Amino acid sequence: MVSNQAQLFLIFTINGIIIGILFDIFRVLRRSFRTSDGVTYLEDFMFWILTGIILLYSIFTFSDGEIRFYMFIGVFIGALLYMLFFSKNFIKINVKITKFLSKLIYKLFSIIIVPFKFLRKIFIKPIKIVIINLKKVNFKKIFKSRKKEIST
Repeated sequence: MVSNQAQLFLIFTINGIIIGILFDIFRVLRRSFRTSDGVTYLEDFMFWILTGIILLYSIFTFSDGEIRFYMFIGVFIGALLYMLFFSKNFIKINVKITKFLSKLIYKLFSIIIVPFKFLRKIFIKPIKIVIINLKKVNFKKIFKSRKKEIST
């Protein structure tokens, strides 16, 4: 009985660490990308839904749905240990990785887009110039003068 409770305490301590990592993933995303308040609220909602799913899954899988106070203490201790010892480095490393990857993707995207911009200048620009010049021409006046020339 006691060993089973110790195992459950350890499992829920690990759950606390997982929840801390999940929390830091959202913190990394917020530091790496600017988001609106609506997106932030959505991220918070997703965090709490995922946290609830993790805890409910663990409660039903490992303790057959029985809720004990020490489980929540284990989650709290796991999250606290993670936040004290690993969170700062996890965030620093992952913010650097995320910013590097976003810059890399931006560079690759711009390398792919450059030929299309060149083709656009070659093909679309002359067509736009012709259209702009056609808009400036007063066709009514031209046709009226042509009608006069033809009728005379």
